[in-house]
Parts: sequence; structure tokens; C-alpha cells
Amino acid sequence: MKSALRFVLMGGVLKAAPRILVHGHRGARAARPENTLPAFEYAIAAGADFLELDVAVTRDDVLVVSHDPVFNPDICRAPGGSRVIRELTLAELRLWDCGSLHNPRFPSQQPVPGARIPTLDEVLDLAGSGAFGFNIETKSFPEHPELTPPPERFAALLLAAIRRRRLESRVVVQSFDFRTLAALRALAPEIRRAALDERGRCDFVSLAREAAEAQIVAPAFALVTPEKVRAAHAAGIEVVPWTANAAPAWDCLINAGVDGIITDDPAGLLAYLRERNLR
Repeated sequence: MKSALRFVLMGGVLKAAPRILVHGHRGARAARPENTLPAFEYAIAAGADFLELDVAVTRDDVLVVSHDPVFNPDICRAPGGSRVIRELTLAELRLWDCGSLHNPRFPSQQPVPGARIPTLDEVLDLAGSGAFGFNIETKSFPEHPELTPPPERFAALLLAAIRRRRLESRVVVQSFDFRTLAALRALAPEIRRAALDERGRCDFVSLAREAAEAQIVAPAFALVTPEKVRAAHAAGIEVVPWTANAAPAWDCLINAGVDGIITDDPAGLLAYLRERNLR
């Protein structure tokens, strides 16, 4: 899904501007409970270019979609017992209700009572609903190995799910744990990799090299500057920052020349891009 050049009027000057791809963060967290099938279905209906999602692994080695390795009681109702996903079987995990509670951070979010944490397979099964891609984050924690399988096992499980549906060309795998990216590169170098960053400790080109020669860098949006983006592009690296949810941040990222934006509000960002003739 490469960007296509468009020409737009910026500051009275006609400039070439790439088509900025919209990644629905955790589906569409501003509108529906995060990382649930209703959130992903909402993002698809809105026209998102990518579904961004997080993957954890159960005790019985099933890939499930959750940002937190330990259930967050603010967004999921507990049946009791362990809250650690790696300590639960899929059957036990299915008892959690992660749709009834309204996330107070997102006033427009509509609860979906009874929504469960989906498996990765269930989310990938949405592929037939459109031509969008999947931006999959491996939730892996070097300092807490008890919360995840080893990086090589994690990568193998993920690759098997992708290949079962022949989605290699529609998937980006991103991570803060570059060990999982290196393991994936060894198994399937054709699958694109993205290096997540929230610290800004090095330039984007160096970051991509550290992350198993990732083709994409995904920094926190406040770390993005036009100079960093230009240097990344000169090295053939795309820039897809997270998580920008309002017009001032979108404007900064558009003007910096990013390739995509990860947002909790894909419908809002798409409408904003259309207003600026960028869609």
C-alpha cells in the first residue's frame, strides 16, 4: 500500500503531497471499545487504510488482541481469578467482558455490552471486508519474560496466522521489542516491519537499522520533525507516527510529510484529510 502523490495548495504554493494512510488505533478507540471486533468493523466502515491492533498470547498459545498483558479493570469486567493473559486459557479469557465499560478518556465512545477480546484469527478474518491492511503490534516485554512466549515462538505463531490467510502483503508487524522483529525477519523477510519508539533516543534511520532493518519507523507523534522525516525518506524508510487525535497534531504531521498517521479517531482524520484535498 504505497502512497500516491497528489498536488495540493499549501501556503499559496502548489506542492506534491503523499496520500497519508490512516491507521485505526486499536480499531477506533474514540468510537468503540478498543481492540474489539466492533471497533475494527467501525474503522473498516469509516474507510481506514489499516487496522492497528495489539497481540498477546494465552497460556495455550492462542494469539489474542489486547494492548495490556494484564487485564485493565477500567475497560474490562472480571469474572475473578488471574488477570494475566499469559496465565489464562482462551476459554478462560472469553469470560471477560471488554465492551460494557465506557472508557472515560473518550467521551464519544459507545459501549458494546458483552464484547469479548477477539483472537487474532477472528480479526484477520475481516480481510474479506475490504482492501485495508493490518498493523499488528507484538506485545512483548524483555523485562517480563513471564508475560509472553520467547520472541522466536511469538514470531512463529504470528507468521502462521498470517500465512494461513495469505496476508503477507497486507500486514505490517510493529514492536517496541526489536527481538520479535528480528525473529520475524529471519522467518519471513518479505513481511514489513515497523520500529516503535517513544523515547526519541536516536534518529529515525538509526532506529530502523537497530530494529532488524525495519522499513518503517513508528515514533510517538511529538518526536516527528520535518528534518527527521526527510532523512528517513532519503534512506527509503517510511514514517507512521502514533497516536494523533486532533487537528493541531494532524497539521504538524501532514506538514512534516509523514506517510501515515495512527489515530484513535480514523473517521475524524479521514474527514479532515478530505477537507484538505488529501484524500
